[in-house]
Amino acid sequence: MRRALSVAALGASLLFAGHAAAQQVFAAASMKDALDDLSASYAKETGKKPVLVYGASSTLARQIEKGAPADVFISADQDWMDYAQKHDLIDLSTRRNLLGNELVLVAPATTTGDVDLKTGADLAAKLDSVPNGKLAMGDPAHVPAGLYGKAALEKLGVWSKVQGKVAAADNVRNALLLVARGEAPYGIVYKTDANAEKRVRIAGTFPASSHAPIVYPVALTKQANRADADPFYKFLQTPTAQATFQRFGFSRP
Repeated sequence: MRRALSVAALGASLLFAGHAAAQQVFAAASMKDALDDLSASYAKETGKKPVLVYGASSTLARQIEKGAPADVFISADQDWMDYAQKHDLIDLSTRRNLLGNELVLVAPATTTGDVDLKTGADLAAKLDSVPNGKLAMGDPAHVPAGLYGKAALEKLGVWSKVQGKVAAADNVRNALLLVARGEAPYGIVYKTDANAEKRVRIAGTFPASSHAPIVYPVALTKQANRADADPFYKFLQTPTAQATFQRFGFSRP
C-alpha cells in the first residue's frame, strides 16, 4: 500500500509506452484530487481526457529521464524541475510556476490537541508518549514534502530529536495514509493533502519562514506531442483552472 502511487506511476508509464495516447501528465501525488477534477472538466469540454500519472516528483522526473512518455510535468518543488531542466527533459520556454501550498502536521481525526510548531516544539515528546510513535513523512532524501519537512524541523531545532522516529514514505500521499490508518500518530504533508483526507485533522501549520516557499512548477517535456499537450498545459493556467486549484486548497505561487 505504501508504494501504491509510485507503482501506479510506473505501471501507467509502461502501459502507455510505445503508442499514441491523450496528453500524458506526470504530476506530483499531492495534486491528485484537484487534477482529477480538472481532467474530468477538460474531457467534458474537449472530448479529450488526459492520462494522469501521479507519484513523487523525484520518481516522475527519473521516469521521464528513462523515456517514459510524458507530455506535461508538474513538480511539487523547484529542485526536481531543475533536475529535469538540467537533463534537457523539458522545454525551458514553457516552464511556469503554477501553484503554491502550505506544510502542515496532521494527526488522526479521532485525536485532539494541537502542536505549537515553534522553535523547540515538543513534537519529540508527543511521539514518545505513543507506543512506537512514528512521524510519517515523504522520504526526506528525495520526496519534496519530506525535504520541506526536514528543512522546517531543522529550522525549529527539533530534527535531531525526531529523525530516528521518521517513517519515510515514497510519496506524500502514502505518508498521509499512514496517519489516516492510525499507523502513525503524526505526519507531515501539504495542506491540500490534509483537506482531501477525512480521517486526519491538521494539528499544526509550519511557519512559512521555516522552509523554502512551496511552489509547483509546470513545463512541457521535450518529447511532448504539442498538438495534444499545449491546450491542456494552457488550460491549467486559466482562471477557471486556478479557481479549482484554490478550491482544493492550493494557492497562487
